[in-house]
Amino acid sequence: MEPVLTPELLAQLRAWEGRSETLHDEITAAPVRQLSATLDRDDPAPAVGTELPPLWHWLYFLPSARQSELGPDGHPKRGGFLPPVPLPRRMWAGGRLQWHAPLRVGEAVERNSRIVSVTHKAGRSGDLVFVLVRHELRNAQGLALTEEHDIVYRPAPKPGDPAPPPQAAPADAEWSREIVPDDVLLFRYSALTFNGHRIHYDRRYVTGVEGYPGLVVHGPLIATLLVDLARRQRPGARMRSLSFKAVRPTFDLHPFRVNGRPTADGQGAQLWAQDHEGWLTMQAEVQFA
Repeated sequence: MEPVLTPELLAQLRAWEGRSETLHDEITAAPVRQLSATLDRDDPAPAVGTELPPLWHWLYFLPSARQSELGPDGHPKRGGFLPPVPLPRRMWAGGRLQWHAPLRVGEAVERNSRIVSVTHKAGRSGDLVFVLVRHELRNAQGLALTEEHDIVYRPAPKPGDPAPPPQAAPADAEWSREIVPDDVLLFRYSALTFNGHRIHYDRRYVTGVEGYPGLVVHGPLIATLLVDLARRQRPGARMRSLSFKAVRPTFDLHPFRVNGRPTADGQGAQLWAQDHEGWLTMQAEVQFA
């Protein structure tokens, strides 16, 4: 039975607003080398001073909850830094990033994170809770990256729940690449980001408990593939900002495509992902420095 998000419970969740944490990490070379292989790139071996590609900071500041501290979905149990929202489905819904200076292999980096807001909305299939987290990454030179991270919590599916209407993907791509989201790709990305969420690798759990038709392709992986597409088309260009939004889940049952086109002024690009039926699954916009 789904929990009732009473005004009292919502007030308790909103008490997390303003909560913060500070973490420290080092930009090491091994995850850079391994993500390059996972994305099928032929990059030079990273060394001290190598610039970290955009979104590859997601390889660091990883969750490290003890095995006994994990919930049934493989995520750390609710509470701690993030509010204990009692809805079973948790998804990365999108984000906005601004790069102020590059991060490089060998640097010590500090990440300050703060819960900006906890908001409740009533959707077609029940309650939704949105948590907005703001991250600031600093190296010895100062602020390098700011990021706003949107997390959405949703109820479990019920028989007869209305499906959200799909949206057709744009048909005017100038850049396009087919991605085969097989078990190995999803496993490698989960391992690189120390992501224990079972929807990405446990087929019995994702179909039997969460009601999805197949393994869910990580939202951050799709965003990384979109940015990687732009990097392949604009080698050497430095990104100044990125915004992206997940529109529809992508599953491992069929290949999908990442697409893009430059903006009219040549200073940015529109990027999007589409599933095998041509439905839009993620949209993004990047601005180059």
